[in-house]
Amino acid sequence: MSNPISSLFGRSPIRPIQEHMEKAQQCVVLLGDYLEASFQDNWIEAEKLQGEISNTEKEADQLKYEIRISMPKNIMLPVARTDLLNLLNSQDKLANRTKDIAGLMLGRRMQVPEGLRDSMRTFYQQSLAASEQALKTINELDELLETGFRGKEVQFVEKLLQELDELEHQNDVTQIGIRAALFKLESELPPVNVMFLYRVIDLIGDIADTSQSIGNRLSILIAS
Repeated sequence: MSNPISSLFGRSPIRPIQEHMEKAQQCVVLLGDYLEASFQDNWIEAEKLQGEISNTEKEADQLKYEIRISMPKNIMLPVARTDLLNLLNSQDKLANRTKDIAGLMLGRRMQVPEGLRDSMRTFYQQSLAASEQALKTINELDELLETGFRGKEVQFVEKLLQELDELEHQNDVTQIGIRAALFKLESELPPVNVMFLYRVIDLIGDIADTSQSIGNRLSILIAS
């Protein structure tokens, strides 16, 4: 027999929200390829990848719109509608950040100094790991629903969320190191380039921060 909770909430938007998160994660993955192209000064490839990021972000936006207009207002949901919309907004920010980074770097043909590239690669990979972990937690939403947000499934998700917090913390530590390294190079670089490099560093770090925010939104769903 199917779980009675599933029958009651047959129109639940949980799966569409998971699909939206998958689209956001696709943007983060594409950003890694984009960064590698920019490190190699391959702006033809970078422009192609920026277009793919933009198109994927648009697909995520369309999903977001469809979820918002179709989310039930007049029947009971397994969790608060407002909490789900807040979760959706956090996921949307993840996709937006990747588009912001690619657009900013492409528009200025921004080159990361060679001495910073390995650190930037590590920094991005940590942000990617955080967003992958956020996706993993969101993919547990249907299981949480099946169990009524109780029992071992909640314990499993809480462990995933603790791991996500640690990934975000590691990303913060790396960001501090990169900013310190860039500070030492400031006198060798055009001031405007330095300003935009700091902005890119902040935006890449925001991917991990936003991933943690997604985890925090899920914690609210569990606790509600």
